[in-house]
Amino acid sequence: MKLQIAIDIANTETVLSIADAVHDVIDILEVGTPVIMKEGLAPVYRVKQKYPNLCVLADTKIVDGGAMECEDACKAHADIVTVLAMADNATIKEVVDTAHKFKKKVLADLICVNDIKKRAKELIALGVDYIGVHTGVDMQQQGRTPLHDLEELSAAVPHTQTAVAGGIKLSTIEAYVRLQPEILIAGGALYMQKDIRGAVIEMKGYLK
Repeated sequence: MKLQIAIDIANTETVLSIADAVHDVIDILEVGTPVIMKEGLAPVYRVKQKYPNLCVLADTKIVDGGAMECEDACKAHADIVTVLAMADNATIKEVVDTAHKFKKKVLADLICVNDIKKRAKELIALGVDYIGVHTGVDMQQQGRTPLHDLEELSAAVPHTQTAVAGGIKLSTIEAYVRLQPEILIAGGALYMQKDIRGAVIEMKGYLK
């Protein structure tokens, strides 16, 4: 099981500062969608320049132009690129083929997908490496969590290909760990702490 820190509220320098603090204790560092929208892929490139052995995920959430957008992320040295599971199969296949050409991996984000089991099996057939359930911030504010979605996903595909994100924190992590996702993603619960490194180490202590 791997721990991924999702950095969503930051600029390039802040992302680098967080990378400085956690590069040797975190499994995956995510440059989040809001950061990419604001800064482009520069944070991905600069983190990989400084820490070439750190696994970096670019949360590109590709929904069209699969080959072109994926290639841009791969050339910025992202190790994992994300595509929306609701995208057309043709787009997802373009992302998968392009990423694999660059020897990179693809995570398909199931946000807003209703039939999780059906789509997850289709995504596996399309060649994605990981499938993630994701409860967005707006739905979290309505009290929703990704726990039930992870249960559905875990029943449909191998645990080694599952990921989960959406408001996960120390007080709730044990319920997710019991389902053994390959990647457990936490955002503000880590990067909003004064001691980010300490928070990562503490959360990793729950992973088995």
